[in-house]
Amino acid sequence: MIEIQTLLDERQIVRGLSRFARILDRKKWDELSDVFAHDLTFNYGVGEEIGIDALERNMRRYLDRCGPTQHLIGSMIVDIDGDEATSRAYVQARHQRQDDPLGAIFDSTGEYVDRWQRRTVGWRIVRRDALWFLHSGDPAVISAESAGLGQAR
Repeated sequence: MIEIQTLLDERQIVRGLSRFARILDRKKWDELSDVFAHDLTFNYGVGEEIGIDALERNMRRYLDRCGPTQHLIGSMIVDIDGDEATSRAYVQARHQRQDDPLGAIFDSTGEYVDRWQRRTVGWRIVRRDALWFLHSGDPAVISAESAGLGQAR
């Protein structure tokens, strides 16, 4: 039988993933540390990066360029092992051209594979790998250099 603490931990991690989507869509960069550890490592498909400042730069490089976004995170699987956890979650991200509600869009579909640790401030992502399955639409919506999107897998 699953312990109540394991269920509570899973709920906090799922809420963290949902919170991340909202942080991106509201462009509240100062709230990234509510989900990620300051010493995290990550790869969004363009190489290894380290630290919350690098994560913010990565997010802003694309999302500050576009207009409204909607990041949908679902089909979450969370495995808890004491003070560590792993989550896998599908992501579908829609990006709209800035100042043009009827203009081009750019969609990314993939999976976030995250390692979490329980820290004194709560559960935080310490490692993220974004595995992209598909990009469609106009990449200029988020980047002048479409080659910087990484390869779909």
